[in-house]
Amino acid sequence: MTVLKQSLDLPGVTGFTVRVTTARTVRADRATSTQEAILKAAERLYAEHGVYAVSNRQVSEAAGQGNNAAVGYHFGTKTDLVRAIEQKHRSSIELLLERMVADTGDSAELRDWIRCLVCSLTEHLAQLGNPTWYARFAAQALADPAYQKIVVKDALASPALVRVVDGITRCLPELPMAVVVERNIMARNLLVHTCADVERAFADGAALPRTNWAAVGSGLIDAIVGLWQAPVTELP
Repeated sequence: MTVLKQSLDLPGVTGFTVRVTTARTVRADRATSTQEAILKAAERLYAEHGVYAVSNRQVSEAAGQGNNAAVGYHFGTKTDLVRAIEQKHRSSIELLLERMVADTGDSAELRDWIRCLVCSLTEHLAQLGNPTWYARFAAQALADPAYQKIVVKDALASPALVRVVDGITRCLPELPMAVVVERNIMARNLLVHTCADVERAFADGAALPRTNWAAVGSGLIDAIVGLWQAPVTELP
């Protein structure tokens, strides 16, 4: 602002300075709009067809970009684009999770920690409206060996999620660590793939016994608590 104000005091410079500043703002807004269009198009296509099956060219076309290199220009590789989609949603989910973990405190109730895990995702999906594609995108990424590590690694970088895992483990002190690792994977898959199936049904207008994300979250909490508390009949 200081530079602009000084320029306005110079004869003959005012119009040029304003035009340059306006042009830069327009270019920045256009780039942001293009990036958002690419993110939305990629998320939908990946959700519907799988990450591997969709090319950057298809994403560019679906985003309304005449330049087929738009994805590479704005994001780089497909891996970078997948990470950008995940991070876009992760920030919102992380805020919800942090709030829920703070409310949970040092609870010794398994259900409280499972509620943090489940509701941070289902509340985020509810906030997005309908239709959404994030749960299906996450399920597709988790099923693809090339991108599964990205999603899991980014999630495990969350201090709040680490507290949830620690809270669950503290509630089940007799559970062997090998079983804890195993059931962490089971719980993650149950959460993500169930949400993906429900998301698809909501988008298609299919009839479901649970008609909103809050109800879906309640059912998932019941199921995941039961999974963690199931007896261990054979140790690895």
